[in-house]
Amino acid sequence: MQIEFYKYQGTGNDFVMIDNRSNFFPKDNIQLISRLCDRRFGIGGDGLILLENDTETDFKMVYYNSDGNQSSMCGNGGRCLVAFAKKLNVIQDNTTFIATDGVHHASVAANGIVSLQMIDVPEVKITPDYVFMNTGSPHHIQLVEDLEHYNVKENGASIRYGELYGKQGSNINFVKKIDETTFSLRTYERGVEDETLACGTGATAVAIAMNVLGETKANSIDLNVEGGKLVVSFDEKDGKFTNVFLKGPAEFVFKGTIDI
Repeated sequence: MQIEFYKYQGTGNDFVMIDNRSNFFPKDNIQLISRLCDRRFGIGGDGLILLENDTETDFKMVYYNSDGNQSSMCGNGGRCLVAFAKKLNVIQDNTTFIATDGVHHASVAANGIVSLQMIDVPEVKITPDYVFMNTGSPHHIQLVEDLEHYNVKENGASIRYGELYGKQGSNINFVKKIDETTFSLRTYERGVEDETLACGTGATAVAIAMNVLGETKANSIDLNVEGGKLVVSFDEKDGKFTNVFLKGPAEFVFKGTIDI
């Protein structure tokens, strides 16, 4: 069988996109999905995303990590899927779609910047060493001194597979403060099991965590990720975060076909 695919990237977070509105894709074939995401033997990507029909929203997002397993929400993947949906003329500039963590609203600006509403964050766990929250995916956040030379893969894996998060694990974010409204971060992503150039749910978690810790009073925060820049904005009341938006570029890279 031959599959048509599209490749998208959002600040270096790259995804294999497939239009599955006809439900032709073998969604239970973990080995196939893993191979398609393989950078040497397949197309290559941090994940694979299916765009499917939905009866109540414009479309459905089905997301798989590069290990072939269906996973929790991916913020940059969601933004790229919105751009993909526009390219397919499924939507125009505004949309509502369903993902594993619920309904999302999004818009595409004239300059290609995609703004995606993330889920509300009603609870943030604060400890002396780290912050933890769920922004659609679980995220561990901690400040480090020398972010540029920090061994993200080794230290991230140690925490991800450690006793703290058990079998389920967590995404791990390491952060450095740049100024009152800007932070740099590097993320170890579970499912990819490596550092990625960006993580949208991670950037969202970092922005909220820095506000909670008092590192910033801003509610619109610039995030430097390895693959570019993202912006996260939110409203906060009584420790609960609502109207959370992740904003950044989502770019078409190339289109192709592959035999499976």
